[in-house]
Amino acid sequence: MRTGRRRSTLIATTAAATATLVAAGLLTSVSAQAAAGCQVTYSVASQWPGGFTGNVTVTNLGDPLSGWTLRWTYGAGQQTSQAWGATVTQSGSQVSATNVDYNGNLATNGSASFGFNASWNNSSNPAPTSFSLNNVACTGSTTPTTPTTPPPTTPPPSSTPPPTNQQPSNLVGWATQNGGTTGGGNAATTTVSNASGLTSALNATGAAVIRVTGTITCSGMLRVRSNKTIIGNYGATIVGCGFNINGDRNVIIRNLTFRSWNDDAINVQESASNIWIDHNTFSNGYDGAVDIKRGSDFVTVSWNRVFSHDKTMLLGHSDDNASQDVGHLRVSYHHNYFDGSNQRNPRVRFGNPVHVYNNYYRANGGYGIASTERAGVLVEGNYFENVDDPYHLGEGDSGPGSLVARNNHFVNSPTGQAGGSVASIPYPYQLDPASNVKSIVLAGAGAGKITI
Repeated sequence: MRTGRRRSTLIATTAAATATLVAAGLLTSVSAQAAAGCQVTYSVASQWPGGFTGNVTVTNLGDPLSGWTLRWTYGAGQQTSQAWGATVTQSGSQVSATNVDYNGNLATNGSASFGFNASWNNSSNPAPTSFSLNNVACTGSTTPTTPTTPPPTTPPPSSTPPPTNQQPSNLVGWATQNGGTTGGGNAATTTVSNASGLTSALNATGAAVIRVTGTITCSGMLRVRSNKTIIGNYGATIVGCGFNINGDRNVIIRNLTFRSWNDDAINVQESASNIWIDHNTFSNGYDGAVDIKRGSDFVTVSWNRVFSHDKTMLLGHSDDNASQDVGHLRVSYHHNYFDGSNQRNPRVRFGNPVHVYNNYYRANGGYGIASTERAGVLVEGNYFENVDDPYHLGEGDSGPGSLVARNNHFVNSPTGQAGGSVASIPYPYQLDPASNVKSIVLAGAGAGKITI
């Protein structure tokens, strides 16, 4: 509990240091006579010992742009790692963020947002004091160089969705596709502390943000309806039951501990879509920790920890379900800690491409990843330690799928079995060096590692 209180204090301190900077400079534009000016908002969204998540929004105050690079310098040794919504690199203390393909064009007053994870020294995490665009120092004013025109009568298009329906900036992977995943958005928040309150809140129609507090003991599977964000307050625990997302869409589940469930902890089925399962902890359950099946699609499973458990994550429930599953079951698994979890980390049928990257595998007794029944699995940038069978093709009576492995790190573990080809990944992501994944995941995976 002392750790939790210290983390809250650090977040409050950092939030007070949030920087909102008005920046101007000569911006690269379609026109050589573009007006120069932008506004930058930098904030620390969450922070934990050794790491933090940063969010940045840049707004173009000048003429339309066709590409941008934003630069800043850290003063306390912060080091960026994974990023989303921009390509972020760092040389020494200087950070450069360059647009990706979908947000390079900014209309006048248009904005682009991106986020990143980074490390800090656990003592001081000051916000940058200045930014530059395209190597020109930002000075805080605009310099029109094109003829003045009357302001538009309608707002210009924005590259980011409205705040009431905004996708979390630290969401990466398949859940960003198909219109994105926003959960309950900015809907009213309901706090629940017992089984009846939780059951009612999850099953209610309409968008909602549901906060879970304390330990809730329940049984069976609780139905989760569309447009829900379910967040655990510090220490929130679900004992005995699980969540069932059955044909619904747009659900976010974060920062919960599940243990001793009597079916699945989280079951996603019957063409459910746009689901984000993030920063949860799972242990000692009966069946799957996170099972995704029956044509479900556009799911990201990130920053979770699974330990003291056998059947971890099943993707596709039957060899006989190709008619419903082929063309679906597209899931990203990243920065999860498979902590001695025995098998199905994950076990994949039919989905292609399934993206398994930057996870830490430790002492998995059965196997790590299995690609079966025509699946296509990209396994990259993972850290395998004391794993006898990191990945293979086929499993049990299931025929083989395809698996492409690249840039993985092995400690007292053999390389696995790979073969075939996998469809390309359609979304932007930044791959952490595999040799760094153990320390990154240990610092950030599981419930209680974020403050939201």
